[in-house]
Amino acid sequence: MALLSVLDRQRTIARAGFSRWLVPPAALAIHLAIGQAYAFSVFNNPLAQVIGVTKPADGDWKPTDITWIFSIAIVFLGLSAAVFGKWLEAAGPRKAMFAAAVCFGGGFLVSALGVQLHQLILVYLGYGVLGGIGLGLGYISPVSTLIKWFPDRPGMATGMAIMGFGGGAMIGGPLGVALMDYFKSPTSTGIAQTFVAMGLGYFVFMMFGAITVRLPAPGWKPAGFVAPARPQRLITTAQVTADAAITTPQFYLVWMVLFLNVTAGIAILKQASPMIQDMFTGVTPVEAGGFVGLLSLFNMAGRFFWSSTSDYIGRKPTYAIYFLLGACLYFLVPNTGQMGSKVLFIACCAVILSMYGGGFATVPAYLRDLFGTMQVGAIHGRLLTAWSAAGIAGPVAITYMQKYMLDHNVSKSHSYDYTMYLMAGLLVVGAICNFLVTPVDPRHHFEPSVPEPHPHAAGSTVKTG
Repeated sequence: MALLSVLDRQRTIARAGFSRWLVPPAALAIHLAIGQAYAFSVFNNPLAQVIGVTKPADGDWKPTDITWIFSIAIVFLGLSAAVFGKWLEAAGPRKAMFAAAVCFGGGFLVSALGVQLHQLILVYLGYGVLGGIGLGLGYISPVSTLIKWFPDRPGMATGMAIMGFGGGAMIGGPLGVALMDYFKSPTSTGIAQTFVAMGLGYFVFMMFGAITVRLPAPGWKPAGFVAPARPQRLITTAQVTADAAITTPQFYLVWMVLFLNVTAGIAILKQASPMIQDMFTGVTPVEAGGFVGLLSLFNMAGRFFWSSTSDYIGRKPTYAIYFLLGACLYFLVPNTGQMGSKVLFIACCAVILSMYGGGFATVPAYLRDLFGTMQVGAIHGRLLTAWSAAGIAGPVAITYMQKYMLDHNVSKSHSYDYTMYLMAGLLVVGAICNFLVTPVDPRHHFEPSVPEPHPHAAGSTVKTG
């Protein structure tokens, strides 16, 4: 147990002279690793061919069953972030990052066993449940820490970390494909060996972040930083606990803001490749794949650009841009197909995805503005249940909407139109929710209790009977 004491919160307090710029690489190490979740689709076909190897055979898992692996992981991301958020604040980032590395890496190993034994339930439990818990712990721990190190630039700080989650797929996707190519044989897809290699590799990579992360000393402020004497209307200098935060209307309004922004973004993410091929003739699968890669770049870059911009214009105006500009772009997307303009279509989707990513990166700073920094990690964790809900509601709404259109003889190229219009409408609702956000009522502010004086303290009176 003495060895594990290095994970204790007090062991992570930075000494005088420590540079706060050493913390973002630790955060990126975690988010670049867990961002692999966005690239899980590279395993879908190999998982459906574990027995047949080159094509599905009798006894192989169905694609519809395999898609639940990712969905379960996202659900447990939100649930674990909500459940363990308060523990994270008490235990410190190093212990939380270590737990994230064990769960995320261990999830791959359990999944490898599931593939080897051909038991899908083990893959659900491995990557879905255990790996999903690692996703949740790994997602919120660096964000909470960076907000404490950068009180002067909270949007930029959260953008640096969450940008890594958006870019993790750019590493995880090619890595997974390369490893499967290396391990495959005439009798194996190589996916079990790939899961083992990735589980161990990501564990080591995430441990770099856990070892190097530091917390600022109590009362630490950046050199030259002076808190404004009169804070902006939506930026509080008070503190609100996680338990008090979920009793405020502001929490649920921001929950809806994130839920609607994510639901709308999924409409593009889920349909990007088939949509461009159906709306424009002559687009090859390879070109469609390049389009998806471009969207990933804008998803990643938008996380840093928009969250950094929010430090200058404010979080509420930034979300107003997401929703109002996004609604206009969603209305425009179907018209780009009718105009035959691929360039305009790609530009609209790219900006939409940048704001989708930006919404993830800006929301922790929004919470910090409203509720303070004391338990922002725990509050952020509870808010991420909006992501879990959107991860289910978005794909279901999109799938059934398009099926309805096709069943009513709407052409495939126009079957996306009403989905885009629906998403535009959801963004208008999101704009209304964002508009209604106001400062938290002072009755929710945390007031530390003042201990009663000791009976024998100076100035006290001791009664005698």
